[in-house]
Amino acid sequence: MRHATQEYFSLHPTIALWVVVGLLGYAVLPWYGMDDNIFTLRWLFDGYPFDDDVAPALFLNLQGQKLWLAPIGLLLLGSFLLWGRRKADPAFGPILIALGAFGFGYLLLQGFAIGLKGWNWEVATALFGDLDDRQFGMGWGALLVAGAFLFLFTIGCAARGAVGGDEFVAGSIGFVIAVVGIFIFMPILQMLASAFVTQDGGYSAGTFASKLFSNRLWGISCLLGGPRCGAAWNSLLLAILVGVVTTALGLVFALVVTRTGFRYGALLRALTVLPIITPPFVIGLAIILLFGLSGAITQGLDAALGIAPSRWIYGFPGLFIAQALAFTPIAFLVMIGVVEGISPSMEEAAQTLRASRWQTFRTVTLPLMRPGLANAFLLGFIESMADFGNPLVLGGNFEVLSTEIFFAIVGAQYDQAQAAILALVLLGFTLGAFYAQRFWLGRKSYTTVSGKGDAGVHPHLPVPLRNTVYTIAALWTLFTLLIYVTIFYGSFVKLWGVDFSLTFDHYVKSFAVGWNDFGIHWRGAAWSSFWTTMQIALISAPLTAAIGLLTAYLLVRQSFAGKEAFEFGTMLSFAIPGTVIGVSYVVAFNVPPIELTGTGIILVLSFIFRNMPVGVRAGVASMSQIDRSLDESSLTLGANSWQTFRRIILPLLKPAILAALVYSFVRAMTAISAIIFLVSAQYDMSTSYIVGRVENNEYGIAIAYSAVLIFVMLAVIGIMQLLVGSRRIGRRGIEGDLSQSRTNVSQATVRPQTAISGGG
Repeated sequence: MRHATQEYFSLHPTIALWVVVGLLGYAVLPWYGMDDNIFTLRWLFDGYPFDDDVAPALFLNLQGQKLWLAPIGLLLLGSFLLWGRRKADPAFGPILIALGAFGFGYLLLQGFAIGLKGWNWEVATALFGDLDDRQFGMGWGALLVAGAFLFLFTIGCAARGAVGGDEFVAGSIGFVIAVVGIFIFMPILQMLASAFVTQDGGYSAGTFASKLFSNRLWGISCLLGGPRCGAAWNSLLLAILVGVVTTALGLVFALVVTRTGFRYGALLRALTVLPIITPPFVIGLAIILLFGLSGAITQGLDAALGIAPSRWIYGFPGLFIAQALAFTPIAFLVMIGVVEGISPSMEEAAQTLRASRWQTFRTVTLPLMRPGLANAFLLGFIESMADFGNPLVLGGNFEVLSTEIFFAIVGAQYDQAQAAILALVLLGFTLGAFYAQRFWLGRKSYTTVSGKGDAGVHPHLPVPLRNTVYTIAALWTLFTLLIYVTIFYGSFVKLWGVDFSLTFDHYVKSFAVGWNDFGIHWRGAAWSSFWTTMQIALISAPLTAAIGLLTAYLLVRQSFAGKEAFEFGTMLSFAIPGTVIGVSYVVAFNVPPIELTGTGIILVLSFIFRNMPVGVRAGVASMSQIDRSLDESSLTLGANSWQTFRRIILPLLKPAILAALVYSFVRAMTAISAIIFLVSAQYDMSTSYIVGRVENNEYGIAIAYSAVLIFVMLAVIGIMQLLVGSRRIGRRGIEGDLSQSRTNVSQATVRPQTAISGGG
């Protein structure tokens, strides 16, 4: 019997692990309150474990309080029904599935049913009577218990034969589904429900319809000589034009680098990085410094040609220019990969058949670029829709959805239902563009690269087309350089338009450092938001990369029921603008059962699930290039899926890891559309601080801070490159990587083989 018990625990240590985790959450950690004090251990000295604010669920129950939590402890203890049972036991899987499903379901049910005023549902009041108690948002203890129930459920599913009985894969699928459901689908659905809420707290479809079809949203008076059109039409028009123009400019720069023999392609690629790591509204500020009433170009034209200064830059023209500048590099990064990926053999075949260069480009090259053109347009469209910083700076009387949502939440009206309706319209536009893109591409194949060797060379563009793209690229590059020279020069100007003398005052006021009796004193006004931003970005970036790469592993390497729906769910946030994410998080996580508003955790979560699709796609692209034989060799020799993933696949995913880390870090440092709704006095982010300076007309401080952020991001990206390293793709590099992978296969399988031989 003793040998059987040891064999049981050696085969299934994860069950014991998750039972311990669950009991730790139920009996040790505070049940309510999800804040950062858990890591400082202050709660241990604030009346723990009997004070209601920091008491574990067990101690609450022992004091006769919150008795609805008692079944959770009983369900955790029910796991001991598995004592002495082996995996082959017919009751093993069903017991785990029942405990996990009932436990997780009951935890969510009681959280939603009981809130700050007792019962949240009238049906519960009718069944059980009034409840003279209440509960706040679930805390760290509840989080551990939820995780325990979830993974007990997935272990049970694996025991029943799901995904080949692989506990790691089953747990990973369950984890991703749970977090995507809670932090993407649930907020969106709650935002949809809040759109029907009236001022008195009831629900009304009539109120919803009147706000949805209001003239301010869909008005067309501008077409009839009126002052303005509705915010929905303004946003749609701007997004379509920005999508078209950025796609065209991205294509122009991609053609210059790949199809003209341009010798400074590396320099051009480096230039495209700048707008990506620039806070989104800084370009708008630079445009004001150039073309505003006191702008350098405006004043120069007034002095030289007598053209009177005007406010033409505020509104659609300024917004269009700023967004085109900001989002063209993203289109270029999409298009460069597509243009380089077209096999030269296709174009050579056309020229062999007597087609001219122009005919080859128009009938062969351009049609093969359709996936890139569609993706570049979609990115430009979504980024324009979600852009908040530039409309705030340059919008004027040109109303767009992103700023209207902001003012509905933070303005004097505080109309959460109105903000939710506006966010739903914005979401409808972006999802519509997403499906229109997929419809336009259809089911056609655009594959040109096969396993056969291809030593061809891409033909150069026809001379007239080459000259045209050279001209456009040169003019746009000069304009971009002018913008950035203005940004950095403006950070040293005392007062733009009035006093152009150079000074370090803006940097000193923002980032002054001194000494006192306690050591370094961060005296500058910007330090608090800077360190908060760095902390949030450095926490969220690796978590985003980890969840993204884990999801990519499941999509590329595993087969399971519902895989297409799983992929859609994980990619949904790609089509959701940051503004919608921000509003939905305010709606969903401002009250129990998950109460996160005002904490740093909500900022981290918003970045993780907003940026996760990039990690997923980067991982899918890189993992698709890794031969499955490495996985199969590891599994055949006895390693499990977790060991194979950790020691075989991850070392070969360095490019994907770096891409996910860099993108997540940069977006966390520069995001504004989502976090503007989520920041608090304790957790103020750099971009929201800069917006505050812009609203106070402190342009010098805003630009100085932005310049510092740009240099910091370049430095951190370089450090990430050094830490992650690169995967060499030359022959020696491939041999070295494969040799290391074979070594890892051998090492990963030593322990399983030993266990097998010992058990035999």
